[in-house]
Amino acid sequence: MEAPAPALRPGWVLVANRFSLISPGTERTKVLTGEKNLVDKARARPDLVKKVVEKARAEGVSVALGTARDRLAALEPIGYSSAGVVLRTGAGVDGLAPGDLVACGGGGWANHAEVVSMPRNLVVPVPSGVGLDDAAYTTVGAVAMHGVRQASATIGECVGVIGLGLVGQLAVRILGAAGCRVVGIDLDATAVELARAGGALAFERGHARLHAAVRQATGGLGLDAVLLCASSPSTDPLELAVELTRDRGRIVVVGETRIDIDRAPMYEKELELRMSRSYGPGRYDREYEERGRDLPPGYVRWTEQRNMEAFLDLAASGRVSPAELTTHRFPVDDAAKAYDVLTGHGGARSFGILLEYPASLAHRPHTVRLAARPVVRETGVGLVGAGAFARSTLLPSLMAAGASLVAVTSETGLTAADVASRFGFARVADSVADVLDDDTIGAVVIATRHSSHAALAAAALRAGKATFVEKPLALDRSELAEIEAALSHDSVLMVGFNRRFAPHVTRLRDVFDGVGDLVLTMRVNAGPLADDHWLHDPQEGGGRLLGEGCHFVDLLATLAGGFAVHAHASAVPQRGRPLECSDSFSGQIRFPHAVADLVYSGSGDTGLPKERLEVLGGGISAVLDDFCRLDVYRGGRRKTWRSRRDKGHRATIARFLAAVRAEVEAPRAETYLASTELTFALADSLRTGEVVELSG
Repeated sequence: MEAPAPALRPGWVLVANRFSLISPGTERTKVLTGEKNLVDKARARPDLVKKVVEKARAEGVSVALGTARDRLAALEPIGYSSAGVVLRTGAGVDGLAPGDLVACGGGGWANHAEVVSMPRNLVVPVPSGVGLDDAAYTTVGAVAMHGVRQASATIGECVGVIGLGLVGQLAVRILGAAGCRVVGIDLDATAVELARAGGALAFERGHARLHAAVRQATGGLGLDAVLLCASSPSTDPLELAVELTRDRGRIVVVGETRIDIDRAPMYEKELELRMSRSYGPGRYDREYEERGRDLPPGYVRWTEQRNMEAFLDLAASGRVSPAELTTHRFPVDDAAKAYDVLTGHGGARSFGILLEYPASLAHRPHTVRLAARPVVRETGVGLVGAGAFARSTLLPSLMAAGASLVAVTSETGLTAADVASRFGFARVADSVADVLDDDTIGAVVIATRHSSHAALAAAALRAGKATFVEKPLALDRSELAEIEAALSHDSVLMVGFNRRFAPHVTRLRDVFDGVGDLVLTMRVNAGPLADDHWLHDPQEGGGRLLGEGCHFVDLLATLAGGFAVHAHASAVPQRGRPLECSDSFSGQIRFPHAVADLVYSGSGDTGLPKERLEVLGGGISAVLDDFCRLDVYRGGRRKTWRSRRDKGHRATIARFLAAVRAEVEAPRAETYLASTELTFALADSLRTGEVVELSG
């Protein structure tokens, strides 16, 4: 697919690939999974089925199915090991310059693509004498390298490698370079011969002399350590490792092998069972991988980046020669043939499959999909950011409201191209600037991660575009000031505070119209998030108060009918997070004619409906349960409205486009500014424990 090049972040590196390596094990599994029907996919991933069921209980069946369908339909990049030439470096990158030859690693970054945007800690210079075709093996080599380190293999030891795919073959050669004797085992005769060529004593799994040969090679002791590099749903690789390993030996699980075995034989030998996590320390750590925070070598000698460097050093010395593992090469334009080979349709078993890219990037125009209807400037929409929420919620709402979808851009490029094809955008934009410079676009919808909302919204407003920005509007007061400075008297600015437009909330506002002295209580049972979820990050997500609690702050302010006078909040302290980023907090807000309580918990059971709002005043009591049932008590009687859960997303987008067309007035921008400032005040109170006064 033709897609724009990915964006270059500060601290990252833009690389033009020359070669990328198809990893037979990992990518074959992905391809075969992708070809399965829905039932087979569900059987293969019961963990994801469980998530869908939990989402259905919490948010409704239609929402859960919509999310699942979107996930299944969305295109994702593939590949994780490549090498090429640095095109540009982001701010703060040192040690690299345009034109440098580098190896790249990491799923989702070192993709099979002409251009990749890489975190600095996952890019390493290629030493003199190493070809870029060999350097493309670096990430897979780092996987094998980390497995060897986990085995604590030392000179003179006899180490087994069970599973002689690409990782196993590289492990054989790395162990040999480290002065170990190696015994390789695989079901496939071709793999066994390749391991022998790499210096191993190698056997097919069922060979009659296997056990005797191991005893002979080890003087009757057994293997000092075994690396399980096989991918198998069976316990046979682990059982074999237990049989062959010496007393108090080590077994390291590198591949996706089932771990389910009788305790007795492991107990009798007092074996150690160790796991090897991908490329090494730093893997799956966002601070290390995405933000470039290195781990000091005095404490962590071999990070994933240093494992990549060590592998290249072995290649430069000639002690490991990746080229001998290359069985196939294809120009990137013939990638489909490479995947035919990968999945077994190309004859002999494959090991290293290289995709080769042109030495110079040819500029090819993006595939253009004609818009379904003529573009009208006022409703011509440009979308910035094309993540799951945009796909599942914003885009269907825009289409339902009759928007002309003109252009879409995203940080990765591929996502934008996928969304353009699926939703009928006229084109894929190369950048945000491309969207803002387009005179056929009158409205910009911003659906990126929280940290970029304010800057993008301010830029869109300065460009004279009607602007819809997903919540939150900003993460700090300087960002809010930038937006305020960009506003003019005729600006259209709306924020994704959709709950103020929910049908039951509109009905509530009518019920309490003109009623003062209100008491409002909002309880949010948000449920837990993983500790490393990006929303917890103060810089990127802002924490749950700024990142999600702002929804409910705006709802309370809307129902209170005025600007807050003061705010006070307290939070449950959580290790590793500032108080303002706590998952569980409560806030009290005083308005001129109302008081409001916000209770937000990230630690409750999701079986309880997520949101409950109570409003009391003027002889009226009302309860809104999860935006699907509203009970109003008045004069001793109850009136109930029921509906499907509707949090106001479609009504919000419809109002935005109607305002762009000048059919209705846009909500006053100062209400969005005030709700954001009130959220900041609650965050200040969480930090200090003090009541924060507002101007009212």
